Amino acid sequence: MKGPASTILGARLEEIARFLRETFSSRTAQPCRFRGIDHANGCRYAAAMKQAPFTSKRWRRVEYDRLVEVVAFEGEPIELIGGQLIVAEPKGSPHAACVDMTGDALRAALPPGWIVRVQNPLALDDESSPEPDVAVVRGHHADYRHAHPVRAALIVEVAESSLPFDRAQKGSLYARAGIADYWIVNLVDHVVEVYRDPGPDLTAPFGWRYSSVDRFRPPATLTLLELPQAAVPVAALLP
Repeated sequence: MKGPASTILGARLEEIARFLRETFSSRTAQPCRFRGIDHANGCRYAAAMKQAPFTSKRWRRVEYDRLVEVVAFEGEPIELIGGQLIVAEPKGSPHAACVDMTGDALRAALPPGWIVRVQNPLALDDESSPEPDVAVVRGHHADYRHAHPVRAALIVEVAESSLPFDRAQKGSLYARAGIADYWIVNLVDHVVEVYRDPGPDLTAPFGWRYSSVDRFRPPATLTLLELPQAAVPVAALLP
């Protein structure tokens, strides 16, 4: 999926802060000048400011949505995962083809009243707005013109370099949100990994994990938990 090619946006801020510290510390020391503050105290305030540690911000989804509305991330493939802003991995041809193939295969299998959303946000919880490669949700596209869906019958991530992130962080996040059916189209090993039975696990990144994991290759066929009549050949998902 789009996981972290995994630059958390805070890392960029860290680089900027480090650059500013190095820039100003390399200059010749100048006498402190503060209006309304005595010279000695002013120098102490300046020293304290210089030594303040960098801390990253934990974002809430409502804050993230406001940033999206003002186009703060124009041109940046960013999603909110557990309060952190994550930059997606670059998409090569196999990844892009696989996303399109998966979307087509699911559309062909779904009954009326269900839609496929491709790389669009889910309002998953107060600190997460992931953009899974493919999600199957109930209703029609027009139903979500005012707000993103909060749940999905199925989430699919296409993974190459993001495979560890999609298994651990994304898997734990989706399990915590109660997503019952999570598939990873694993382009590294050329298999589809099916994750089910979410439950609490304190060792997982977000405190939840899928207890059932199965791997399928062609000519196997998969069905959705919520829509057992919807059958999808594994071969239709792998480029």
